[in-house]
Amino acid sequence: MVAVSSEQYIREIKLRRERVPSFSEYPFSLPAVRNLQTLPLHPAVTFIVGENGSGKSTLLEAIAVAWGFNPEGGTKNFNFQTRASHSPLHKCLTLVKGIQRPRDGFFLRAESFFNLATDIERMDAEPAPAPPIINSYGGRSLHEQSHGESFFALMMKRFSGNALYVLDEPEAALSPTRQLAMLSRMHQLVQARSQFLIATHSPILMAYPNAWLYQITADGLSRIEYRQTEHYIVAKRFLNDPDGQLEKLLS
Repeated sequence: MVAVSSEQYIREIKLRRERVPSFSEYPFSLPAVRNLQTLPLHPAVTFIVGENGSGKSTLLEAIAVAWGFNPEGGTKNFNFQTRASHSPLHKCLTLVKGIQRPRDGFFLRAESFFNLATDIERMDAEPAPAPPIINSYGGRSLHEQSHGESFFALMMKRFSGNALYVLDEPEAALSPTRQLAMLSRMHQLVQARSQFLIATHSPILMAYPNAWLYQITADGLSRIEYRQTEHYIVAKRFLNDPDGQLEKLLS
């Protein structure tokens, strides 16, 4: 087991429960929040997994906003807002930071990545003394690529290490092959002093070795081993016997 380190960027998340207006109101009524006290993070990679509606994305968004990221994604330098839909949860969180400060960082929200790509084009259309922002993403408009290609360009071109990366369902647009490639890229970035916090449904991504996995249940967040996750069990059962599983499902 890897110990929580004072040198990692975020050591743990604390819910300031005295600031919560009511645990019967959204988002504080969500299982991921209602029973939250302290959430230690792995120095390299922490996954949060759970069923749809359990509060993964809500919690991740609040952590990202508490760090200073734009609620719809991007770096701290992005400030576009398509619709103010983020919750007040970030106001009740304390991020316990290590002694090191990241050189860079990025908050990826799969559902609003289109808006981020649009904002890059808007900023690049304005006169500026600096090179175009899109150059940091490979030099090709993210709108002129498929959803999966633009996600992968972000990982391969924009992410460069010494950074905090908060990723909400990054597998959403990636094929299984690209998810495997993402694992390899993650490992390169971890070796370059990066820390990841990822909400995911992907049994491929959550297989990253030595990572911490937190599963959200009705009782809140709890550590779980990879092969004990429902994602792994269901995928393995289906792939081992697709005909049998389909017969049960469709009968």
